[in-house]
Amino acid sequence: MLLKPDIKLKRITDITPKILKKYGDKGLLLDVDNTMSTHHGEVLTDGLEKWLSYMQNSGIKLAVLSNSKEKRVKPFAEKIKLKYISLGLKPLPFGFLRGVKLLGLKRKETAIVGDQIFTDTLGGGIVGVKRILLTPIKPEKSLRFRFKRMLEKAVYKIYAIKDFKE
Repeated sequence: MLLKPDIKLKRITDITPKILKKYGDKGLLLDVDNTMSTHHGEVLTDGLEKWLSYMQNSGIKLAVLSNSKEKRVKPFAEKIKLKYISLGLKPLPFGFLRGVKLLGLKRKETAIVGDQIFTDTLGGGIVGVKRILLTPIKPEKSLRFRFKRMLEKAVYKIYAIKDFKE
């Protein structure tokens, strides 16, 4: 069940320390596009800065893991004051393993947070970190993304993926 997330939520700010504690997670690897901002956007999603502070004050370690190039990820990560990995090559394991090491945690203590089943969820499953799938902030317009989202809808149906309720 590599394509099935452990948790499905609407927004990143729906993740709480209580949920993470239930799953034994002490750290999060955070995707950027359509997770913390719109695709290639610079504006943080509503409540993100407050949420980041709350999570860190609760002892949750955070880092950015993105497939985007450094010129996209570095300014974003600096804005939110987090360490980052760009060109993460998700779903391949390399970026995930570097991210776990960057957080100083074990795989079983780490979760990936992202909006894509075939990069974030699949890669997290391959590596053995928890997978938190979010609803994309805004639909992408490119043919490539529309095709991927169509395939994701099929996965949602196969696994009966529904939003997590505490």
